[in-house]
Amino acid sequence: MTPKAFNAILNRRIELTKQVLESKADEYASENRLYNFERAAQMGATTPRQALYGMLLKHLVSVHDLVTGKLENTEQMADEKIGDTINYLILLEAMLEDERCTLTK
Repeated sequence: MTPKAFNAILNRRIELTKQVLESKADEYASENRLYNFERAAQMGATTPRQALYGMLLKHLVSVHDLVTGKLENTEQMADEKIGDTINYLILLEAMLEDERCTLTK
């Protein structure tokens, strides 16, 4: 793969990630972007971090299925499964940062 082709993939993914996370914020979240994980933690008697990780595992299973051929390697499938995983890792990063900021206040 040429650097130009790779950069096209990178730039497309960054734009898609931004679009999805912004649209999902309007659809699912309140003023607190991590609300769903905090609520899931309360409902499941766990921590928000563990709740997010449990949801991330579902997406990682899908990536595994894509890698092993259980899911068909189409652009749409790769977009969805890889995109979901990236988005959850960004949400995890936000949660970890939020925890660090809360501890230093």
